[in-house]
Amino acid sequence: MLSPKKVKYRKQMKGNMRGKALRGSTITFGDYALKAMECGRMTAQQIEAARITINRTVKRGGKMWIRVFPDKPLTKKPAETRMGKGKGSPEQWVAPIKPGRILYELTGVDEELAVKALKLAGNKLPFATKVISRRTTL
Repeated sequence: MLSPKKVKYRKQMKGNMRGKALRGSTITFGDYALKAMECGRMTAQQIEAARITINRTVKRGGKMWIRVFPDKPLTKKPAETRMGKGKGSPEQWVAPIKPGRILYELTGVDEELAVKALKLAGNKLPFATKVISRRTTL
């Protein structure tokens, strides 16, 4: 699973999910892309599941770019623990996603296959997504 090698602080605050994505909202590398339409958190497991789905659908043809990285720790306290006694330990890594963020890019495959692969990958994610193209919005 994806996780940072080193972080400055072990625990972070959750933050808020307001606004649109300022950076990472345009297709940079490929011809087709999966774009987030809602805000949410994408775990390292979800990033990996969507990546595997895309690779299997395009039968490892073409080139794919993953444009998100889980660099925010989510903490959790053990079950049946009383209130207080500080914050829980980091359990998983997430990438905060805002509307308009490009998640995956794809090139080197025909349009029909790219759209199918990216739609299947979008089904693995906990927020609404949309397949877009460099030339026209699909």
